[in-house]
Amino acid sequence: MDLPYLRQYPETIQQQVRALVQAGTLGSSLKKRYPDTVHDIQSDARLYEFTMALKQQFMRSSAPISKICFDPKIHIVNNALGLHSQVSRVQGKALKSKNEIRVASLLKTLPMPLLKMIVVHELAHLREKDHNKAFYQLCQHMEPQYHQLELDLRLFLTWQDLAGGAPDATN
Repeated sequence: MDLPYLRQYPETIQQQVRALVQAGTLGSSLKKRYPDTVHDIQSDARLYEFTMALKQQFMRSSAPISKICFDPKIHIVNNALGLHSQVSRVQGKALKSKNEIRVASLLKTLPMPLLKMIVVHELAHLREKDHNKAFYQLCQHMEPQYHQLELDLRLFLTWQDLAGGAPDATN
């Protein structure tokens, strides 16, 4: 069984996930770990408030963010769940640069800790453009359980694919 979201993980972890899938318990184990899948961040305005609160808490001196929104096309088009982009525009004789964060709309239906992990990931890109050691240290500073949440998000995505795209399907 191919596990596209878990390809970079060790074979032992992939074998554990395959065993959960074959036993039909992947969904129930995720539900046990994250019993509250509904959160109140369902609009772009709430996402903006949530993201800016994290930025204010951990990254006050970072570059400002001009736009933060949910994007229904991200997962399909970019094979990602969040995007940080730096948009440059010419205004008169000056070149203005603005930071934007877009989060996949799919995260509206997943547990709050997973949404926070993606937001933390995108905020970390304000300081570190590449996925290097400093980047992941910054992610862990903002969210100590970052690596576990990243794995859990990949497990949710695997479960969704197997259940036909429904995050709350019983499996």
